[in-house]
Amino acid sequence: MTSIEWRKEFETGFPEVDKDHAQLIDAINALTDRFGENPPKALVRDVLHEIYVKISDHFAVEEKIMREHGYDRYDEHKADHEFLLDEIRAIMKSVGEGPDFVPGELLIRRVSRWFTEHFKTSDARLHRMLG
Repeated sequence: MTSIEWRKEFETGFPEVDKDHAQLIDAINALTDRFGENPPKALVRDVLHEIYVKISDHFAVEEKIMREHGYDRYDEHKADHEFLLDEIRAIMKSVGEGPDFVPGELLIRRVSRWFTEHFKTSDARLHRMLG
């Protein structure tokens, strides 16, 4: 299974946030590794739910930091978080639809693309503004 790799360019400069990001990526990789070749739908739903909860919890922490510092792009940043959560909910809803559906690979591709862009743009800007 493809995995998300931590890159130096993802660092925000906030040790708490960077540690959380790295642990989140590790958790996503570990959870999706449980899918195997033909996972049961119940396992896929459970794993996706675990990922959703971990990401949602992390976003709550990051959004709290932004509110506490009066971050000027809070609404835009929060909307980006909501986009990823919507993506994960859509994947959970579609589990088992179609014979070629590969939930783990799809999740990793979508989440990896999102993390790469979000870390390099939105989170980097947040660090510059608050750092």
